[in-house]
Amino acid sequence: MGITRNLRVMCGAALAGALVFASAPNAAADDVRDKQWVLDALDAESIWKVTKGKGETVAVIDDGVNAQHPDLKGNVLKGKDFIDGGSAAPAGGDDHGTAMAAIIAGHGHGPGNASGIMGLAPEAKILPIRDDAGGENGFAEAIKYAVNHGASVINISRGGTSSNSLDEASAISYALKKDVPVFASTGNSGGEVEYPAVNPGAVAVGGVKEDGTVWQNSNKGPQTLLTAPATRILSAGGERGSYRSGTGTSDSTAFASAAAALVRAKYPDLTAGQIVNRLTKTAEMPASEKGTKVPDERYGYGAIRPLAALQQDIPKGVEYGPLSLPEELKNEQKAAEKERESKAQQEQADKEFVILWAITGIVALLFVGGIVLLVVLVRRRKRNRNGGGPGGPGAPGGYPYSPGQVPQQGPYAQPTAPPQHPPYN
Repeated sequence: MGITRNLRVMCGAALAGALVFASAPNAAADDVRDKQWVLDALDAESIWKVTKGKGETVAVIDDGVNAQHPDLKGNVLKGKDFIDGGSAAPAGGDDHGTAMAAIIAGHGHGPGNASGIMGLAPEAKILPIRDDAGGENGFAEAIKYAVNHGASVINISRGGTSSNSLDEASAISYALKKDVPVFASTGNSGGEVEYPAVNPGAVAVGGVKEDGTVWQNSNKGPQTLLTAPATRILSAGGERGSYRSGTGTSDSTAFASAAAALVRAKYPDLTAGQIVNRLTKTAEMPASEKGTKVPDERYGYGAIRPLAALQQDIPKGVEYGPLSLPEELKNEQKAAEKERESKAQQEQADKEFVILWAITGIVALLFVGGIVLLVVLVRRRKRNRNGGGPGGPGAPGGYPYSPGQVPQQGPYAQPTAPPQHPPYN
């Protein structure tokens, strides 16, 4: 195990440790639902009348997911293990990934599923991916695997202070191009936003308390986009039928990912950035922060309000919404913009060319038409000039006469009397 791997694993372990507020492996299942205060705070019953996330798959990149937990059974897909190459089930004692999966897509159990953990998107599926970012590429391979195996949202409730490779940032770009948002926790040390949340393009999620104010250990920075409930979060444990209570930005990230799955189920044509745009446009700052300019380094745009994100009339917005873009996507956007400008210029030139030829054609037709008209007029004038007068051809000015009559010699000639014969002859 290299030094870099040790750093990432220890940071991940520290984060998980901060999350566990109190262990409750033997909590009564029917008492669990009553302690899920977040469901009431977010008005989950009204949300589920709109959608329960059916048809969506959330990839949980973590320490594995217990697919046999009664509150998750049937909602967990096969997945992959990038640590040991085995199944995506957690190792003994690991319960972090299972807890995140239940926050997202737990469906409870028992009559009417009234017992156990109910997730915010109980009809979504979980794609478990076991990874600790200890390899050469950080979470890059896990992110790409999630995208290529049907995930519509990616949840990474883990973090560290350093990144193994630029490949992680490239993988987030790859996810965004495939319209898969990547949610990651800001961290629980009260310091700066950690990796992978600090990567451009990731949705960095901080934590708030029950009163809506920021949890004191939630990491802060300009990368923070959203906050969500982070304290006293009851969820499923790593062992069959066990439960645990935790506090931290891991839990808040899981709630934000579940909210994204709900929005995607309701609005399947939105891009990753437009899904995030709905969440940020409907997020709410606490009353104590009224007038604070957003995004704020502690709250981002505020705490998620999934019901509002589902119901309010929010314009789609631009493709990547409020997300900061990785360099890879920036360069692609610039190239695409240049191509659009070039295409627009070519289309304008083609349009002007067509108009010019149309005008030329009209002028040519008018010119030819004018010539034809002129020829017709000239010929008609010649015909009129060469034609006979009213006396007929060859006898201009003549006067017609009948047989037996003596022709007149001009207009002033005297009539000639016929010869007289003697009356008695």
